Amino acid sequence: MRPAHVVALHTYPVKDEPGVDHEAVPVESEGLAGDRRKKAPVSIIGNDSPGTRANVVLDVPSAEIEGLVGSVLRVGDVLLAVERTAGSCPGVYAAVGRTGVLHTGDEAIVEAGDQGSHR
Repeated sequence: MRPAHVVALHTYPVKDEPGVDHEAVPVESEGLAGDRRKKAPVSIIGNDSPGTRANVVLDVPSAEIEGLVGSVLRVGDVLLAVERTAGSCPGVYAAVGRTGVLHTGDEAIVEAGDQGSHR
């Protein structure tokens, strides 16, 4: 994946309720602070998939992000282990490898792992 940047951060405290937009949000081992627990700690999507309920939106197409399964993504100071695609929805699910604070504008870089397109 080419270098990308965070364009939006969202949490969804209550199922089926509108999300909360953030300029910065702490990331704990269980996911973004204030987010309800769901299938994975963090969901990541590209900027070509509006209307999803992902936590992190990057300024690249979702297909590039889906190719990162098996990789570690550093977003700012946070490390995210990209574990799997989101099934029938675009994007991926990731576990938290290192906690920190995410900010809009943070750069997202592949740190390690296989950058192929596994699903």
